[in-house]
Amino acid sequence: MIRRHIVRPAAIREIRDAVRYYEQQRPGLGHAFEETLDTVIVRILEHPTMYSRVHGEMRRALLHPFPYGVFYKLRGDVLYVVAVTHLARDPRVWQRRR
Repeated sequence: MIRRHIVRPAAIREIRDAVRYYEQQRPGLGHAFEETLDTVIVRILEHPTMYSRVHGEMRRALLHPFPYGVFYKLRGDVLYVVAVTHLARDPRVWQRRR
């Protein structure tokens, strides 16, 4: 059972950048991105092993309809959100994160 979750600083920056970008594209779209992210985080917390492993211990949940993924890993009863990144971005960026 997941007792808490930690969103790493790099992931927080990615979220802020995405919200800002989408809000510039269309007012309210940044908010929709945040709501979608919140929904996905809740699903991950409820069923952390439901999503596929994509690199070692790292798992990925998609933010449909946005082309983003939540990359996370589990350590005991803690969930670490390592990246929230555009799926076209070079995966080596988040793969180097611990």
